Amino acid sequence: MEEGDEGEEYLFKVVIIGDSAVGKSNLLSRYARNEFNINSKATIGVEFQTQSVEIDGKEVKAQIWDTAGQERFRAVTSAYYRGAVGALIVYDISRSTTFDSVQRWLHELNTHSDTTVARMLVGNKCDLEEIRSVSVEEGKSLAEAEGLFFIETSALDSTNVKTAFEIVIKEIYNNVSRKTLNSDSYKAELSLNRVTLSDSGTDESKQGSSKLSCC
Repeated sequence: MEEGDEGEEYLFKVVIIGDSAVGKSNLLSRYARNEFNINSKATIGVEFQTQSVEIDGKEVKAQIWDTAGQERFRAVTSAYYRGAVGALIVYDISRSTTFDSVQRWLHELNTHSDTTVARMLVGNKCDLEEIRSVSVEEGKSLAEAEGLFFIETSALDSTNVKTAFEIVIKEIYNNVSRKTLNSDSYKAELSLNRVTLSDSGTDESKQGSSKLSCC
């Protein structure tokens, strides 16, 4: 996280992971530039886009990283995950093998991440309903078991793309806010001022995890 002069600006790193050809690059281009390339080739080299979202009157910037084609070698470098506080784990609803790989990607994410990561399971290509091989219920069940947000998207027709990214970004912001509220320095300041905080927040990862789907 980086803060501006008045503490009003945040910069968060978000990574997109998953098997090759599940639509990661098109999800990013649809969100960042509202573009979709039906003949999209595998990403080569580091690619990321920066998007701004306003939350609680503060400017929050997400630097969203694409895997740069490394997933074709069944793993991405640890440097890719370094500093990430959000992740979208993407599979293709028409290819069950990409769903089967989710556990491996989660393991890799957990192995390399060094902080709390807001995680979203994304079933992409929900426009391919007629050849679906992974049910919405299967996606929801895995997400609930792993404590992930869940959503189905279509980069082709824009379904839920903006929603997917913005839920992750807002959850990152909430995680950072909670850390600030729970920090020793903040508690000391509250103690000096005789202020009491009551935690009335809800677990957003349980909410919404089963509500967001398409088709």
